[in-house]
Amino acid sequence: MEFDEMDVETIWQDGSFVDWDDATVHVLTHGLHYGTGVFEGVRCYDTQNGPAIFRWDEHLERLYQSAQPYDMEIPYTREELTTATLELLRREKLESCYIRPVAFYGYGSLGVSPGDNPVDVAIAAWPWGAYLGEEALTKGVEVMISSWRKHASSQIPTNAKTTGLYVNSLLAGEEARRNGYTEAIVLNKEGNVAEGPGENIFMIRDGEIYTPGLSESILDGITRNTVIELARDRGYTVHDRATISRGELNTADELFFTGTAAEVTPIRKVDNVEIGDGSRGPVTEELQQAFFDLIDRETSAHEEWFTYL
Repeated sequence: MEFDEMDVETIWQDGSFVDWDDATVHVLTHGLHYGTGVFEGVRCYDTQNGPAIFRWDEHLERLYQSAQPYDMEIPYTREELTTATLELLRREKLESCYIRPVAFYGYGSLGVSPGDNPVDVAIAAWPWGAYLGEEALTKGVEVMISSWRKHASSQIPTNAKTTGLYVNSLLAGEEARRNGYTEAIVLNKEGNVAEGPGENIFMIRDGEIYTPGLSESILDGITRNTVIELARDRGYTVHDRATISRGELNTADELFFTGTAAEVTPIRKVDNVEIGDGSRGPVTEELQQAFFDLIDRETSAHEEWFTYL
């Protein structure tokens, strides 16, 4: 979803608040050439109790964990990044928005090894609505199985949210859109279901819930974990280490995506095969409503997941 950059004026970059147009990097920045960056996507919601960042601590922890395989030492503490983010949102008067922290190897030597290149860090935030469209939340989306496979964890760490790895997501997503679909589903190297280009996937069959496990080359999604907990709170059996074959998608009772951007989005068709009755299923609707009740603070549950401005 596009946004108007005039809605925001400031970005936090390497310890300072700078004008949006001045938040630049050198053209020989290591991360630009080799994809050596890590990032997060986080939402702030305008709840009944005031604006609050959803599961900020978990996102921040994943940012630092993502940096570890690349020997990237983020030169700011979690507390410093939290303070900077809260101040950025207050300065921009943002109550409901998307937050993008990113850390990357900066300008220095340009060999494949980052050597002594500095680690640069920036945080931006802007208003952002439903990632796959407002209508998708109720009517669902049509997806295709991509011809591109998800890389294996033996090749590149799949549980690190690394900038360069999203070329895989771009290829899958653009292939789907060129073919008239809203989004893709990516299989892993074994041919089993992994995830969407920017989403985790859930399947409902006979009243039980299945989602691919971490060994299936997926990102350990924070919204994924939220929905698993909400489902178990409601008495559902959740198989969170499932192996799901491609064919099982076509015979599923319901399918849906989860993600910070996608939130909880139903899937109504896969490769033009209608899922269930071709609309948002009852379990998906219940979990979607539970998620939105939670972030609206219609319920007092999981208060620890909210960082208020």
